[in-house]
Amino acid sequence: MKKITMQDIADDLNVSRVTVWKVLNGKEGVSFELKEKIIKKAKELGYLKAEMPEEKVEPKQSKKISVLISRPESSVFWINIIHAVAKELDQYDLNLVYTYLPPKYEEGYTLPDILKEDKKIDGILIMNVYDAKLLEMINQLELPKVYLDLVSKFKLEKITGDLILLEGKTAVQKITKHLIENGKKKLGFIGDINYALTNKKRYQGFTTALKNKGLEIENKYCLTKEIGIYSYYTEISNFLDQLETLPDAFVCASDFIANFLMRYFIENGIKVPEDIALSGYDGNNEYSMIAGKLTTVKVETDYLGKRLADQLIYRIKNPNSPIGITNIYSKVLWGDSTKFS
Repeated sequence: MKKITMQDIADDLNVSRVTVWKVLNGKEGVSFELKEKIIKKAKELGYLKAEMPEEKVEPKQSKKISVLISRPESSVFWINIIHAVAKELDQYDLNLVYTYLPPKYEEGYTLPDILKEDKKIDGILIMNVYDAKLLEMINQLELPKVYLDLVSKFKLEKITGDLILLEGKTAVQKITKHLIENGKKKLGFIGDINYALTNKKRYQGFTTALKNKGLEIENKYCLTKEIGIYSYYTEISNFLDQLETLPDAFVCASDFIANFLMRYFIENGIKVPEDIALSGYDGNNEYSMIAGKLTTVKVETDYLGKRLADQLIYRIKNPNSPIGITNIYSKVLWGDSTKFS
């Protein structure tokens, strides 16, 4: 009679031999339901003795990962990242829960209890949180953590979790260089450079391109101060209204911002790119006025979500390893908004 092997069990269940080996050797990384199937099949085929008690494979309480997000009405861009995180975590039998924080810290605010109670949460992902005080409070939590971006003034040497950044300086410098080489010499930048470290890096790409071409930074065309979360269009419109003349092009820190500029241009009969060129960042298709038309930088949200999840899993398993900062580079997606005849 043929000797039954782990490969036989794997073939019958259409799973890998490694998965069977993990179950039969009591290793983690396999869901409880699949463990039960493998044990049952191993008994059926005679690999394990039939009298082996089922209790040998007991369900373990799944680990919980919390994603900390400051605004529940977050855009499709952020939602896509979170969905990709959840999909990756599910492969490791990890549950994802949401923890909502306010957009800004107010006196007396404390973090939700779920983040402070022992064994409630096993690790946290911090994204779309752009308040320095809230980030300081999160940074003090003794939990494995991974940040996606930070506020510009946060001191990196004090960070207690890994940091993943969308490296935007290179791409924005490339876009700005393209504009200059096509005769666009008067350039403006729109985006709060103190709101996010990534915004600041994108602005640095803009200014570096200008300096490399021997051009001055014309501050009258740059809106880099704080912009209210719920008053973007009003503030951008007021800024544009007070300009005596428009620049040749605006480079924006995000597609979210570029969408407001496009709205203003349409309402005021200004043609893009004939009268003014425009660029953004993120590759976000949820804004109909710019979707498929805007020169932008395409962020692969599926990859980003997977990368965040994998980094947090590593951090949970290796809590004492050195803190890491990872830059993710994205490609420029050229659109008609910077296309010149």
